[in-house]
Amino acid sequence: MPFVTSSAISRIEWEDGILSIWFKSTGRYDYPNVPLELFEAFLDAPSKGRFYNMYIRDKY
Repeated sequence: MPFVTSSAISRIEWEDGILSIWFKSTGRYDYPNVPLELFEAFLDAPSKGRFYNMYIRDKY
């Protein structure tokens, strides 16, 4: 369970195509059908919030 450095996100996980994101203000949200490659790119992104807004929000 990778904890991340972000002002908005505390933790992200991926298992069997489900991306789980723990937001500091609202808790956990699950996003189905997320490819592993996208999760890996999310982990490597310098800004987790910016990556979330560009590639995940309103897309999964």
